[in-house]
Amino acid sequence: MFSVISSALSSSISRFLTFELGRKDIKRMGVIFSTSVNIQIFLAVLILALGESIGVWFLNYKMNIPAERLYAANWVFQCSLLTFCISLISVPYIACIVAHEKMNAFAYISIVDAILRLLVCLILTFAPFDKLIFYSLLLLLVAIVIRLVYGFYCGRNFEECRYRLIKDKSIVKEMTNFAGWSFCTSAVYIFNVQGVSILINIFFGVALNAARGIATQVEGAVSHFVDNFTTALNPQITKNYAAGETAQLFILICRGAKFSYLLFLIMAVPLMIETETVLTLWLKVVPDDAVIFVRLSLIGAMVNILGNTGYTACMATGNIKKYVIYITSVGSLVFPLSWFAFARGMPAYSAYIIYILVYIAVNITRLYIMKGLLDFPIKLFLRDVLIPVSLTTITGAIVPVILANMLQPTVARLFVTIVVSIFAITLATCFIGLTKHERDMTIRTIFYKIKSMAKWA
Repeated sequence: MFSVISSALSSSISRFLTFELGRKDIKRMGVIFSTSVNIQIFLAVLILALGESIGVWFLNYKMNIPAERLYAANWVFQCSLLTFCISLISVPYIACIVAHEKMNAFAYISIVDAILRLLVCLILTFAPFDKLIFYSLLLLLVAIVIRLVYGFYCGRNFEECRYRLIKDKSIVKEMTNFAGWSFCTSAVYIFNVQGVSILINIFFGVALNAARGIATQVEGAVSHFVDNFTTALNPQITKNYAAGETAQLFILICRGAKFSYLLFLIMAVPLMIETETVLTLWLKVVPDDAVIFVRLSLIGAMVNILGNTGYTACMATGNIKKYVIYITSVGSLVFPLSWFAFARGMPAYSAYIIYILVYIAVNITRLYIMKGLLDFPIKLFLRDVLIPVSLTTITGAIVPVILANMLQPTVARLFVTIVVSIFAITLATCFIGLTKHERDMTIRTIFYKIKSMAKWA
């Protein structure tokens, strides 16, 4: 939940910094950076106050948690709250790195973050007290370290990243107005994901929350790779809009959506086919409904990915009030519809089906908003994105699915499915998903990267 909020705020701040970077106004960039830090500190204090009041009350009196583990749950909640506040204050620094398109630095710091989290998992074996509490404390420590790394890098490399106590009411109003509307879309997403988790807890108990948590981890691991691709693409979309390069903007929207989806597809198909085997190897004892949760959550993520570049383009306009009202009105249906379904005795996985259907409607709504805001041709998206990815998905998945049904579920079948899936989807992508120009461009980029790595080695 916290990462969704941070991502939305980072995108908002990046939008303002990218505009000023295009104008080469370093002084105004410094004002925007310091203002964004002030806004983040205010938000951190506000969320801390809400968490310590409403959050603590809800955790202790409304959540379905075993009494003997409530003490540990409170520790985890407090550490998570502090971790989020620290992460919030890191957002302006991340936004600066993205605006300057220093993706190498972003990647290296992300790798450090991942290594530290891996070390946390390994250190858990030697936990001197309750493992869950120890885990949350170590993650808090990781957040502090990463915050210091971001601050050190930005302070040394970007002139504007030197905090000053600035009170520019016009910039504060402009940024808070934009961030406030942007936050509404993230809040709806949180409401849908975490709100449904709470409903599952109330209607079905802790066991199915565990299954949902597993599905979220698997989806997050696959999505993380694609998120890095879209993070690198977002500044280009904003800069092209700012420069009035409409034709290039439309190309980036379509290519970004298509490439993101196809990258996700390569990893998602073998996982969806071999979900049960993968979860058994990972967990030994697989919670009820975890398999169907994982499969449906991956489908939901694929639907979501198709709208990411459209979201960035709409945010670039700065005129997002109408966008937010329409998108949140449609998107917020997930929670009440899931509540209604559970109350009528429908299974827990029905929430995922509702999510998929609602977010298909969200994508359709977004296309019509883009037509109004950007004069974006909807037929272009259908022709260049939806038709190619649909045909690629169907064509690329046929052989792996047939093969998996012919073999017994074993570790050997898992490896065969992965190899065949990657090969089949790559072929389908090359000859169906991509145009000749995109295919040539992709091949050139791959060979360039291979040569660069060979020289580095």
